[in-house]
Amino acid sequence: MVRVKRGNVANKRRTKILKLAKGFRGAHSRLFRTANGQVMKALIYSYVGRKHKKRNFRRLWICRINAASRNHGISYSQLKNLLRKSSIKLNLKMLAQLALLDQKAFSYIIETIK
Repeated sequence: MVRVKRGNVANKRRTKILKLAKGFRGAHSRLFRTANGQVMKALIYSYVGRKHKKRNFRRLWICRINAASRNHGISYSQLKNLLRKSSIKLNLKMLAQLALLDQKAFSYIIETIK
C-alpha cells in the first residue's frame, strides 16, 4: 500500500478546530484532542441555545406585560383575551416594548379594550 503523507491536510484540519476553540480556557484551546471535544460540545450547545433564546424572551415579554397590566387592574390572560376580542393585533414583543418604554400608549390600549 502506498504511503499517504497527510501533513498539510491534517494541519489545516487541526488549525481549523483550534481556531474555533479560541477563547476556551487552558488545554481546551491549545491541545487538539481536548479542543476538538469542546468544540463539538459547544456547537451542540449553540444549537440548543438558539432554541432556548426564543423561549426565554417570550417568558420575559409575558412577565413585563403582566406586571404592566396588573398596574391597571387586569391580569395578563384577561388582557390577551380582550385584545383578541377587540381585534387589536399586537405581538408580544411590541406589547412588552410599549409596557416598558411608553406607559401612556400602553394605558391607552388598555382603556380602548375595556
